[in-house]
Amino acid sequence: MTFTSRQMLLASAGIFVSAAFAVGAAVAAGTAAQSASPPDFSSGQTAWQTGNGGAFTAVPGTPGPMTNDPAYPFVPNGRGIQPTFRIADLSTPNLKQWAKDVMKKDNDEVIAGKIAYTPGSSCKPAGVPAFLLAGGPFYFVQSPKEVMIIMQGDHQVRHVYMGVPHSANVKPSWYGESVGRYEGDTLVIDTIGQSTKTFVDNYRTPHTEKLHVVERWRMIDDGKGIEVHVTVDDPDTYNQPWQATRQFRRVQGTLQEAACAESNLNFGPVAFPRSPPSRHLVSPKCAPVLL
Repeated sequence: MTFTSRQMLLASAGIFVSAAFAVGAAVAAGTAAQSASPPDFSSGQTAWQTGNGGAFTAVPGTPGPMTNDPAYPFVPNGRGIQPTFRIADLSTPNLKQWAKDVMKKDNDEVIAGKIAYTPGSSCKPAGVPAFLLAGGPFYFVQSPKEVMIIMQGDHQVRHVYMGVPHSANVKPSWYGESVGRYEGDTLVIDTIGQSTKTFVDNYRTPHTEKLHVVERWRMIDDGKGIEVHVTVDDPDTYNQPWQATRQFRRVQGTLQEAACAESNLNFGPVAFPRSPPSRHLVSPKCAPVLL
């Protein structure tokens, strides 16, 4: 069979176009894979921090987190006036009556002078999502099978097991059982099985063993910050799941030792002199932490 010059030219053009499409598809696939790479929260002595204590930021259009009772304004430390504890606004329609009753009793006792419980001042694990309200700094250790989130204060560690389902029977614990996965640039953490010894927030909101928390961690502001989107569901405590966010800024540093004593005071890091300490040396104390 004999080919004309025109037929050979068209054949060559077809081969070129096919090759071009193949190269373009390969580049697009590579770009998509690169954009879907898991986020790196840990390299370069990176930590994540925000103000200590505080409350969650509500997500517009959804039921929100607990807020402060406007009749009892919250005053944090460092304002030059007497600080106060947080008093929950129990007018929220999203809270079941049993939880309101428990919190009403606690509110009344705090208003009457009782020191309000906070995990930081009591050296107790916070649980999830209250863990996010500590402020940090938080450090990440990431591997294909596990992500660890380490809070510098008292070196509390959350273990997130990647790419696996929840256990069939989860024994309740302070931080429950967390499993995770990456969705593009987002770390998704699903937590169940938390002990009812923990509270949901700094307003001392109780929960049941049905508490289910989903966190979505992603970088914002060109990697200078992290935003955590939280969905909290407990059908025995809330009428509907609620959503909120919390943001942290990137800081540089290495994990420091910050021990917390089993008492109602947070002792923080203690630096001893070079000479052996006297048997009468008393560790410096700080005021109770108000979160």
